[in-house]
Amino acid sequence: MFGIPGKAAVTMTPTAAAQIARLMAKQGSTGLRIGIKKGGCAGMEYTMDYVADLNPMDEVVEQDGARVMIAPMAQMFLFGTQIDYQTSLLDAGFKFINPNVAEACGCGESIKFKDAPAA
Repeated sequence: MFGIPGKAAVTMTPTAAAQIARLMAKQGSTGLRIGIKKGGCAGMEYTMDYVADLNPMDEVVEQDGARVMIAPMAQMFLFGTQIDYQTSLLDAGFKFINPNVAEACGCGESIKFKDAPAA
């Protein structure tokens, strides 16, 4: 919808793609749908949900057995994002490296997007 022909809307690191493929197999899902919702101290939060059926309005990105669907209302906010999966001694989880983010809260769970340029 907001994509550039021949360029994926989001990219996944090999680690993220492997983790998403494992989660899909474990849950028996068609993929993971990524979206945005209001919430958190910075104003917006990422969402990730297992899905059984493809929505024809979703942007679909497939890599190394992993399938990510981007919800229609989130596409303009997520374009150009790289999804990574990181592990440390205390936690593990997906990290979004998003060029559209202006601010993130200290906990890293919520974000604020850049304002659209004035016309």
